[in-house]
Amino acid sequence: MKIGEVARRAGVTPRLVRYYEQQGLLEASRESNGYRSYDEEHVERVQRVASLIRSGVPTRLIKVLLDAEAAPPDEACPRAVAELLAAELAGLDDRIACLSRSRDTIRDYLARTEVLADSAP
Repeated sequence: MKIGEVARRAGVTPRLVRYYEQQGLLEASRESNGYRSYDEEHVERVQRVASLIRSGVPTRLIKVLLDAEAAPPDEACPRAVAELLAAELAGLDDRIACLSRSRDTIRDYLARTEVLADSAP
């Protein structure tokens, strides 16, 4: 499939697909005419990259994460990579805690609003 199709199916723009390639997060094969060629695995990879970016993971760590996911289960993580991932994990935990607090505040506020609306004359 061509870049427009993979972008549409992955829910991103063709520009983002090109950016992912420039960052080394995606590698398309090339047809004899030089056009990029993608398959279903590329769609899944683009979706995964986009999801990680939306989650706040910087692109510099996405390739590390994708490589770690693809590594054999018994393969140890290099020390430098482990340190990067540990720092990112701490940041993710902080963002999750902040988002959880915000969600709880919104839930509580909406619950009070519903109670107030139900008790109004």
